[in-house]
Amino acid sequence: QAELAESGGGLVQAGGSLRLSCVVSDRPVSSYTLSWFRQAPGKEREFVAGISWGDGGTRFAESAKERFAISRDGGKNTVYLQMDNLKPEDTAVYSCAVRWGQPIEVLPESYFGWGQGTQVTVSS
Repeated sequence: QAELAESGGGLVQAGGSLRLSCVVSDRPVSSYTLSWFRQAPGKEREFVAGISWGDGGTRFAESAKERFAISRDGGKNTVYLQMDNLKPEDTAVYSCAVRWGQPIEVLPESYFGWGQGTQVTVSS
C-alpha cells in the first residue's frame, strides 16, 4: 500500500506563494488519482485539487481554480501543489491522498491512503 509524505508547508504573508510536495513511496500506477485536501481548525476536511496519474487530468475546488496548480513528476514519484496569491483563509493542514481509478473524487472517504499533512499558515 502506498505511503505518502508531504513537505513544503510554512508561514507566508498574504499574497505569497508556497509549493507543496507529496512523495509516493511506491511507483504510482496509471490508475492512481492523487489529490490534495486541507483541514482548518474547527472545519471539515475539504478537497483542494486532484490529478489523474495516468493522463494528467486535473480537478480543482472553486476556491483553488484561479490560484493553485497541481502537477506530477513521474521520475520523482511526486505530486506538487503550487499555491499563489495565498490568503489567510487558506490557512490549514494540507494532506495528500491516493485512490484507485477515476474520476477525481472530492469526498475524503473515497481515498485509501493519506499522508501526515503539512501546515500552511498565511498571515494577513
